This record gives sequence, C-alpha cells and structure tokens, in this order.
Amino acid sequence: MPPAGTRSASSNDRVWVVPAALRATFAERYGPVYRGAEAERRIQALAVFGSCGDLVTAQAIRLGHLPLVGIVDYKTQRTEPVARNAFVALAARRRVSVKNPPGMLTQRLRRAVKEMVHHGGGLIEVDGEEDLGALALVESLPLGATVIYGIPGAGVSFVTVDAVAQDHVRRLIGTMELRRLDLGP
Repeated sequence: MPPAGTRSASSNDRVWVVPAALRATFAERYGPVYRGAEAERRIQALAVFGSCGDLVTAQAIRLGHLPLVGIVDYKTQRTEPVARNAFVALAARRRVSVKNPPGMLTQRLRRAVKEMVHHGGGLIEVDGEEDLGALALVESLPLGATVIYGIPGAGVSFVTVDAVAQDHVRRLIGTMELRRLDLGP
C-alpha cells in the first residue's frame, strides 16, 4: 500500500472513452454480417480468430471451434446473464479478468488481449462491458486473422485483420477521449 498522500499505480489507468458525438460512428458495421446456419458455417471455416461478445463466443465454443481469444462479460445486451460454464473449454487454456467500464476501452483490456495473443490465447473476463474489446482484437491479432462480434438482432460481424483494418482501428481509438481513471486493483 502506498504511503498516505501518494497516488497508487491504479489511479493512473488510461482509458479511452467514446465521445457522444461519435457514438454512431462506433456503432457502424465494419464487416459482413451473417446469421443462422451461414454464420455457423463461416465460424467453422475460420483459421485464427478472436471473438468479442458472450453469445458469439459461446456459439464458436459450442461448434467446437475455439477462438484464439474470447472476450466476455457474462451478459448479453447488457442485462441478460450468460452462464459461465459456456466458456469452460476456452478458459481451460488461460483465463484473465480485467475491469473495463461501459463506453470505454481500458489500457488493461488492450494489454490483456495483446498478452493473450502472444501466450497462446484463452478467455478474457470483463468486469464492466466488453463491447469495445473488438477494437483491441483487431489491433493485436495477426494479419489474416478474423474478429467476430455479435450485433444484436442482426447476426455476427466478420472483420478480417489486415493493415487497413488495423489502421482504421488506430484512427478510431485516436478519436476517443483519453482519460485517467482509478479502476482499483
């Protein structure tokens, strides 16, 4: 514990916040969207991929095709709980937990994704909201990989990780408001 009057390291957590004026931009679809049997067929055909969202990650696991990295917050559409046992197969590789408040992308989540990619993959459990984790996946997965994430009521979006997608993600993150926030331990 730091001496009285000393800021802890956690008070320096960097977070990127989506400005209200850019929410529509961040809600845009960046890859083709498929649903039902077509989405399942495409998930099964993927080589290296990462998934962001509980339902799409659980779907890939149920199909027996584990993502390299899966990011979940144990709820769907921000309220409906998702059973933790849906992710056991992916968590068996490795599991880490990070805090990531709604509407934000924390340095902790970005770092966790990068480390998971470099250490063989696994499950990232988010305390907060995982939605912007798809940006971290595009940023960190190798070229040629795919990022899948669910779009409520529409299906599964498939984004190919290439230089254009990574540049787009870097520009999006650059439009976000960088803040410091105490996320605690």
